[in-house]
Order: sequence, then structure tokens, then C-alpha cells
Amino acid sequence: MFFKKQNIVQEWQEKGTPNPKKIFTIFLSAIALFLLVNNTAIAQVVNITNETPSYLLSKGMEEFVDIKGETPVEEVLRDNRFIKTNGNIPIFSNKVKSVWFRFSVQNSSSSPVLYLNITYTNLSKLSLYKITHHQATLIGEQGNSIANTTEHYRSPNIVFNLNTSDNQVQEYVLHVYSEHPIIIPAEISTADALNQSSNLQSVVTAVYMGVLMVMFLYNLFLFFATKDNNYFYYIVYIFFLCIAQTTLAGYEYKYLWTGFPGLNRYSVVFTSSFSAISGLVFSMHFLRTSLYAQKIHLWLRCLVGIYIIGLVCSLFFDISICYQILNYNGLLGVFSVLFASFYIAKKNFKPAYFYLTAWLFFLVSFIILILRNLAILPYNNFTTYTIYVGSSLEVALLSIALADKINALRKEKDESQAESLKASLLNEKLVRDQNLMLEKKVTERTEELLFSNKNLSVALQNLKDAQTQLVEAEKMASLGQLTAGIAHEINNPINFVKSNIGPLQLDINDLISIIDEYDSLHTAHQTEIPGKLAVIEKNIKNLDLDYVKTEIENLVKGIREGAERTAEIVTGLRTFSRLDEGEIKIVNLYDGLDSTLVLLRNMLPANIKVEKDCKADGNIECYPGKLNQVFMNILSNAIQAIKQKEQQSENEFIRISTQDLGNQIVIRIQDSGPGMNEEVKRKIFDPFFTTKGVGEGTGLGLSIVYKIIQMHYGKIEVSSTVGKGAEFVITLNHTLPKPIALT
Repeated sequence: MFFKKQNIVQEWQEKGTPNPKKIFTIFLSAIALFLLVNNTAIAQVVNITNETPSYLLSKGMEEFVDIKGETPVEEVLRDNRFIKTNGNIPIFSNKVKSVWFRFSVQNSSSSPVLYLNITYTNLSKLSLYKITHHQATLIGEQGNSIANTTEHYRSPNIVFNLNTSDNQVQEYVLHVYSEHPIIIPAEISTADALNQSSNLQSVVTAVYMGVLMVMFLYNLFLFFATKDNNYFYYIVYIFFLCIAQTTLAGYEYKYLWTGFPGLNRYSVVFTSSFSAISGLVFSMHFLRTSLYAQKIHLWLRCLVGIYIIGLVCSLFFDISICYQILNYNGLLGVFSVLFASFYIAKKNFKPAYFYLTAWLFFLVSFIILILRNLAILPYNNFTTYTIYVGSSLEVALLSIALADKINALRKEKDESQAESLKASLLNEKLVRDQNLMLEKKVTERTEELLFSNKNLSVALQNLKDAQTQLVEAEKMASLGQLTAGIAHEINNPINFVKSNIGPLQLDINDLISIIDEYDSLHTAHQTEIPGKLAVIEKNIKNLDLDYVKTEIENLVKGIREGAERTAEIVTGLRTFSRLDEGEIKIVNLYDGLDSTLVLLRNMLPANIKVEKDCKADGNIECYPGKLNQVFMNILSNAIQAIKQKEQQSENEFIRISTQDLGNQIVIRIQDSGPGMNEEVKRKIFDPFFTTKGVGEGTGLGLSIVYKIIQMHYGKIEVSSTVGKGAEFVITLNHTLPKPIALT
């Protein structure tokens, strides 16, 4: 365009006055040239002298926002797309990831070296290039995504040695790439000025840390002394506040996790979010928002949830979302807590006044910090360190508020104790007055109780006698069932033997008559013997001796079976009765079950089948007679229950099964009876409870069963559903744990 302008002027001189169209073209070209030169001109040179040992670089710096984020330095220099900054600290939105800066420096001071000092450390990567004859030379790279290897200064800031020469103008290009918000509070300083700035930063940070540490330890001591949860939430808040501020200042990155730069991607957002969350939680507990302002309490919990959502987004999505939440949700949270403290203070909750005062200091400093991050306020020492002052005052005032709360609680406690003492004295007087009346009433009542006790003793003795009679009645009922069973069982084989004796006697008489005829041959004459033998042969033939022999064998066999059956019944009776039941013995419970079934056989209808599934070793230590009584009562109840069913099938059953559990054995007795409802199941083992008709039962059978199982340190349970039968589950020990006092 410059050469085009020269050609136009030359043409003007040669040809005279140009036409209006050419004049308009020249005018537009001049304006474009002016704008181009104004926007692409190199910024002013930063001259460092002894009088000006440090210089805020934003006043003499140009910037270029790299949209692509991958533009090489050569292309940046060649295209020359830099524009002047507005003179303020460069602050960019979270969407900007890559920015180039260009500046020129002249060292006119006595300091041999100059330094580029950037006091904002939450930047991923900074690359500084020295420009010589339009060629870029990398001086160094720093940032919290790079392992910290710089040891030039104790400052946590990002510091570059500019390698300047005396009184020579040197051009530099700084490339900043960051996943965090880009803020460049940079200055050019001599070594002395840099040391002064670093010392000021260290002193402010040390004082701030000292205040927080004192408050932390003080409130930690109060927490252990008072056990008040408010102190716990408060020390958690102080801890995260301290961590958040020092992380933002770069101390953790510089000194704690130097070799782990990957932590810096999340360190600021996580520590700041935890600080905000702990502050909100402490505010909710201290102000007791759940009691005084439930809607505000719910709102503050929602703010906590937003912070948590931001942390999740920083892990799985764009981290800039969390920064937006920290800025805007932080402002919202500060104003919300301020409103909550004001609202609750109006309800005469005195600690809220202290909290309101403390939060106002923090509010002002926090607003200044947020406005600085949003580029509304400049980046300087005041906007940087005011958050330290505000949070320190807040922490101190909140400690005073907590102490005042303790004093208020102590005052309330003293007043309560005074009221209690007053009430105690009044009660003491009332007690003295009432004691006289009570003594008289006690005397009268004692006489009444003595008389009642005498009557109760008589009633108790009568009750014991009645209980003894009922137990005896139950025993007699069981004995009646037993006697009926024995009579019925023995009667069958005896009748069988009796019916076989008559035919057997006739057969024996026939045989004896034949034998007598043979015996008469000894005294007969020789001539009579053939005739008598013929008669004998005829009688034998008429008698059918082979049939008689077979019949005698069958009759003897039947008699033998009847005798054996009778012996079996007697053995079962002896097994069931166990006359030695007062002693603990190891017996096989299957013998008791079998003997019980023998005695109950006459009660079993033809449609009831007894099924056995015995899988356990039946040898146990017990009182045999008592255990047989348990089987008798449960089995007889099962038979009677099935008989009471309105509709009976041909497949009614009583199923007996056992299972071994190591040191215990489980016996299950299940029937297909009508079952029980829940009310009956709850009362089934109660004394005198029965579902039978009047005169049919005493209600003591299962009560005695329960007592016997308890005597054996066992357990009995019943499960039943109406219409689906009942099942008794008995759990017994193979070996009794200790001797049992038999009652």
C-alpha cells in the first residue's frame, strides 16, 4: 500500500490535478495506512533505570489471541498480528487458551540482569522467546503443568531471566497456553526490586498463615474442650481456606508437589471449591439455618451441590465450567450467607450479629477478588492482598463469635442451674410436707398389703394345687391314650393266637389217635395186625396226613407271630415308659419315635401315612422318657388335627425328618392338617390354651413339650399356614452343655 501511495503522488505531479475519484482513493489509502501502522507498530520500549527499577509490563506490551492455539512463533512474527493492550492487566475469559505477548526492554540500570516477574501462577505453560534479527530463541519455559526446576528465587511466582545487555533494546515474545483463566500481572524488575516484591509477598503470606494457624489451633483446642461440632466445622473451613489461598499463590506447586505437575490441573479448583463448601456448611451449622430459616437452609445446600457439580465437570468435562462456578456461584454464596445472617439476626439470634459483621469484611474482599478475576478491577497489590486481610478479619471475628456463643451457652446453663436449684428447694419443702402424709399412708398400705399377701399366699397355694391336678389330669389323659393303644395292639395278636389254638388242638388230637392205633399193635395178636394196619392206613388216608402237617405248621407259625408281635409291643412300651427317666443317658431318639408310633398305631386311620426321612445320627444325650413324651404329644396332636379336617383325602400324611448340624440335630414333624392362623401360633405353647372342645383337652400338652425342650437347652418352633398343615421344628444338642436340674 505504501508503494501504491508513492505511485499515485508521482502520477499527480506528472499529470497535474487528479480527478475526484483518484483523490478519494488516495484518502482511503491514507486512512488504511494510518490504521495499519497504528495497530502493527511496536509498543513502546520498557526502559529500566535506577530511578525506575520495576515497570508494570501491561503499559508497554502487545497481545495476540491465538484462536487455533498451535501457531508457531515464526508464523506469529511473520504475520505481525499483535495489537496494543489497553494498559490494564491482561485478563481473558475462560474460552481463551492461547495468547502471545510482545514487548521490548532496555536495561539502563546498574543491575546486570533484568527479570520478568509474573505474580499469577495458575497458568499451565509459559514460553519466553528472545527475538534477534527476526529470529526467535527460546529462553525458558515455566508453568504449573511443568515440573518446577527453577531455583533462582524463593518466590512462588513465575520468574524469567531476560538475559539483557546494557543499554540495548531487546525484543521478546511470551507465549501463554493455559487451561486455567489467563491473567498476566507481569512486571520487569531488577534483582533488588524483585527481591523487595518477593519479600513483601512472603511477609504478607506469612502473617496471613500465622493468623490462620493461630485461629486453627485455638479453635481446635476449644473443640476438644467443648465437643461443640461448630468448632469442628470451623477448623475444617480454616484448613481448606488456608490451603486454597496458598495454592492460588503458588506455594503448593512450588514447594509441596514439585515433581507432580499433573496435580496443578485440579489443585486450584478443588481447594477453592472445598473452601467454599466448608464455609457454607459451617455457616449452616453456626447460624442454625435448619431451625431458623429452612428455605435458606435448602438454598445453601443447593449451592453446595452446584460446587460438587462443578468439581465433577472439571474431572470429566471442561475445567472452565468449574471456574465459572467458582466466580458466579461464589458471589451468589457470599450474598446468600450474608442475607441468611441478616435474616436470622432479626430473630434475636445473637451469634448471627457477630457472623454478619465478620462476613461483611470477607464479602468486601471477596467481591474485590472476583471483580479482579472478571477484569473489572485492576490487578495490583491491593486487589491481590485484600482477600488475605478480609479472610483474616473474618476468621478472627468468627472465632470471637464462637467464643461468644460458648459464653451465651454457659450463661444459659448457669440460669438453668439456678432455676433447677430454686425448683429443687421448692421440691424439698414439698417432700418434707408430703413425707408425713406418706408415712401415715404407708402404714395403712402396709397393713393392707400384709392382709393381701396372706390372701395371695392362700391363692398361690390353691393355684399350685390346681396346676398339680391339671398336670396329673394331662398325665392321666396321656396314660388313657397309652392304655387304649396297648390294649388294642395286644388284643390283635392275642386273638390271633387264641383263634389258632382250637384248630391246632383238633389236628393234634387226630395225630394222637393215629399214634394210639399204632401203639395198640404192640399188644395185638399176630393174626390181628394186618387187619389193624389196614384200618390204620384207611384212617390215615381219610385224615389226609399231609394236609394236617401243613396246617399244623401254619397254625404254629401264626401263634409264633402273635407271640412275637406281643413281645414287640411290650418292648415298645418299656422303651416309651423309660422308668429310669430321672437319669441323663445317651439313647437313640429313633427308638423313642418308633415306640411312640407303635403305641399310637391304633389311632392312625387308614388314609394317614407316616413318612420318615432320617438323615442324622440319632444318638443324643437326654432324658429318654421326657423326650418320648414330647413325641407322643406332638404326634397325637397331628393325628387329631388331621381327623378334624372337614375334607380328607386318601393321601394325608405325617412326615418325620431329621438333619444333622454338627453338634445339634434338627427334628421336623410335619402334618397335612388344617393348619393354624397367626393368633393360634402365638399362643400354641401357652399353658391351658387349647383349640379342642370342652372336655377334650387340658391345654397343657404343648406347654409341657415346651418346658421339656427348655430342660434340654433346645429350641422348638412352629410354622403353619391355614389350610396347609403345620410343622414343628425341634433343635436338640447331641451333648447337653451342663447337668439339668430335673423338676
